[in-house]
Amino acid sequence: MSAAFPRTPRRRRCALAAPLIGLVLLLACALAQAAPDARPGKAAIASAHPLATEAGLEILAQGGNAFDAAIAVGAVLSVVEPQSSGIGGGGFFLLHRAGDGQDLFLDARETAPAATRTELWIGADGKLDRDKSVNGPLSAGIPGEPAAYAWLAEHQGQLPLATSLAPAIRLAREGFPAYGRLVSAIGQRRPVLERWPASAGLYLVDGQVPGEGQRLRFPDLAATLERIAKDGDAGFYRGAFAASMVEAVRAAGGTWTERDLADYRVKVRTPLTLDYRGWRIVTAPPPSSGGIALSEMLNILSGYDLSGLDRVRRTHLTIEAMRRAYRDRAEYLGDPDYVTMPVAELTSPLYAAGLRASIHPEKATPSALLPGYAPPVEPTHTTHYSILDADGNLAAVTKTVNLTLGSGFVVPGGGFVLNNEMDDFALRPGEPNAFGLIGGDANAPKPGRRPLSSMTPSFVIGADRIGVIGTPGGSRIITMVLEGILAFVDGDAPAQVAANPRFHHQYLPDVVSAEPNAFSAEERRALEAMGHTVNAGERTWGLMNVVSWDRRSGAVEAGSDPRGSAGSGSAAVR
Repeated sequence: MSAAFPRTPRRRRCALAAPLIGLVLLLACALAQAAPDARPGKAAIASAHPLATEAGLEILAQGGNAFDAAIAVGAVLSVVEPQSSGIGGGGFFLLHRAGDGQDLFLDARETAPAATRTELWIGADGKLDRDKSVNGPLSAGIPGEPAAYAWLAEHQGQLPLATSLAPAIRLAREGFPAYGRLVSAIGQRRPVLERWPASAGLYLVDGQVPGEGQRLRFPDLAATLERIAKDGDAGFYRGAFAASMVEAVRAAGGTWTERDLADYRVKVRTPLTLDYRGWRIVTAPPPSSGGIALSEMLNILSGYDLSGLDRVRRTHLTIEAMRRAYRDRAEYLGDPDYVTMPVAELTSPLYAAGLRASIHPEKATPSALLPGYAPPVEPTHTTHYSILDADGNLAAVTKTVNLTLGSGFVVPGGGFVLNNEMDDFALRPGEPNAFGLIGGDANAPKPGRRPLSSMTPSFVIGADRIGVIGTPGGSRIITMVLEGILAFVDGDAPAQVAANPRFHHQYLPDVVSAEPNAFSAEERRALEAMGHTVNAGERTWGLMNVVSWDRRSGAVEAGSDPRGSAGSGSAAVR
């Protein structure tokens, strides 16, 4: 629950009764005007769709806090952005409570069913069957998003769950206009959707991909959300609806049981925290690999005065930090409930100092000279939203169904697509999955385990400014969040942080990916002279959403990524 702190007054009328008293009062006036506000007094939300942002503001106006708004925004995204997330998927919720200053990390990642075993995804030829690993119910883990909403309402919110879910229920029933990204996603996955009548019936209109502006209604999803609103997580994970999901999943080749659903629990974990040049960074712990890699990169870069370097040298050092962190990120990590990981060592400034010592200030380190492993190439269809409420509570939420429209499988009568997160496991040790992921036992598919993720919701907390940041983007999430944090620390406002051109390096392939206009021709040539291979002018990536609060000026800002087509983002302050 949030606690309302009294606002520090911005101006006080000071009367000069006597010179000495006047001097004291003038000093008090100056100190009061310079003191940071204890609460922002305004709210800011940045999300991937205007209807989701408006839903969050609607709930805040009804007396909800940032955590109630996180339910509303996420649930509406389940309706209007099913290609990226939904109640058939899961995610990570990074939370800050203003009342007691506590940071929490809610892990609502999907879990592997009890019947999970590697043989399920192996074809007759002895190789990984990639169709089974990404399409249909065998690719789906047990969803975590409904349990997260019930937990948030019970433990952190100020409003009933039914109130926070009401905007999503209304939109699912009344409908919304199809927009470019959604239409494109349905077209891309149409051959898979057509395999199951419930999937085709939900997303195709008279058997065709809907046109932009065509009104889409999801009454079955509205009914599912109403069950959750009435009964909490029991409305999804137990009872008649759970039994119907299990029956449909098993009939289509999946292995879910009613016990798998009933046993699902969200996990409350301790976020990773580090200091970067006087800024406190709060970020995602395992089963995200993002926070550890982000910590490594920032710890390496903390040893340089980046502000005193020209852009080429600063970029070179950042690339080298990326290279080393991505080399490490998949080596040891897995579900923290099942795997012992050297997190303290990997996030140690001493370890980073050793990595920094291996960086030549003027030359690229060929990745072939570093110890080898094959890095993951993860899907990019995820969503992120950032929330600040008037009391200073914060929520950074990144959630996903994995591939575009997840597994493509819709449970009849459910109104939502199931995830295909099982493919985020190393389904066959030593063999790449559909996205190039090679791993071992640490991320093997075993009953109850949660697959690794790159999702990296983060807070950036300085003496005067606070930022909430995150993005979708697969394996590029971590470098986007790194670049966003560095830009925020340098003073960029949220809109600029979200819009800045991006570059990326992930150890292998040994190539610097760069968006159009990320580098000038001269900068590219200078990086290549250092030994970097630069792919300039690649497609853009990410859909970052950022909010901030300047505690001295009182300014509250929100910025949403300008990349993408219609419905690509929405930011609002109110």
